[in-house]
Amino acid sequence: MKRRSILKSAAAAVALSAMAAGSAWAENPTLKIGFVGVTSGPAAAWGISNQRSMEARAAWINETGGYTIGDTTYDIEIVSFDDQKDPKRAIAGMEKMAQEGIHYVVGPNVDDGAAAVRPVAEANGIMYFPYAFPKELYTAPASNAVLGMVANYQSGPAIYKHLMENEGVKTVAFIAANESDPLSQRDGGVAAAEALGLEVVSSNVTYQVDTTDFTPVLTPVLRTQPDLLVLSGVSPANAPQLIRSARELGYQGLISTETAQDAQVLQEGAGDLANGFISVGGASTPELASDAMREFVQRYTDMFGEYNDESNTKVYALEYILETLKADPAGIDNVDVFKATMDTFEAPNPYMVGDAKLRYVGDSSFGQKRQVAVPLVVNVFQDGTFETLFVAEVD
Repeated sequence: MKRRSILKSAAAAVALSAMAAGSAWAENPTLKIGFVGVTSGPAAAWGISNQRSMEARAAWINETGGYTIGDTTYDIEIVSFDDQKDPKRAIAGMEKMAQEGIHYVVGPNVDDGAAAVRPVAEANGIMYFPYAFPKELYTAPASNAVLGMVANYQSGPAIYKHLMENEGVKTVAFIAANESDPLSQRDGGVAAAEALGLEVVSSNVTYQVDTTDFTPVLTPVLRTQPDLLVLSGVSPANAPQLIRSARELGYQGLISTETAQDAQVLQEGAGDLANGFISVGGASTPELASDAMREFVQRYTDMFGEYNDESNTKVYALEYILETLKADPAGIDNVDVFKATMDTFEAPNPYMVGDAKLRYVGDSSFGQKRQVAVPLVVNVFQDGTFETLFVAEVD
């Protein structure tokens, strides 16, 4: 009997302890922010960087007491959905967000998915922050999508111009996967190159995303002997395969892309053959990074065991959402308020040194402020890591 009493007392103590912990946790209401994007397959690195950035930042916020918007302090919960780079699944993911009453979603990561979810987002009062480039998502009458990064038609001309002025590039060839996103980026790249006066010597060669032998694909392209080979919209999984094949075929020119890449994947897939590969990087460099950015990188690394440079860009979407809601708390349940706030919104940028600001841009490209202001950082891969090639800004 004595043993039974002790066990009952212990169980009661555990129950009371759990209730107390639950009460302490429940002191802050929860604000749910969604993520719908690709976290599996060849393009997984793009979405994984998104999801992990959001989760690392949310954990940081919650650990330090929550996020105050108006008179309420919230714990931030990230609700994630892997769309597997399938537009139908992206729609299902956005419908899930609507069912849970979520008004702010980061993603999708590709053009098809971002276009597919637009009707669901607009019908259910959801603002979403895609990493996709079609201008029709961000130009009137569309108003619910906010571009979360620098677009290829903004970064491409900057890269080409830099290489023309500093590397003497005069001819360029493009190769793209036979999918809508890469093909669209190729077409934008060709137009930008021609506008700058570059000679486009090849632009009609495509490949299937499941290709394993790129030699027959690249051979006709490399016969044109371009100064620059552009891998339009290339996924992190395909990039090292294409680079390796080009170098093994004897190509010694420059190789670039307007998509962000993963240094570890490049090193594992191409090694030293990837040295000199140019890509769009995260929106920070060691010179630009603030103490908060360095702490974010450390927290992310501690949480997931590795870091992706692209997360220097992906950390911004959640920050923009929360800071804009802080500017007018009525936006929590009303995206029209959020949209009105965007036009004049400005807040300190916690991730950059100096007096950098969080603000919305896009007037030049879209005729309205539907893009987050993040620096255009262009990287070059060298010996397993990215080095900064140059930094620019987008209006």
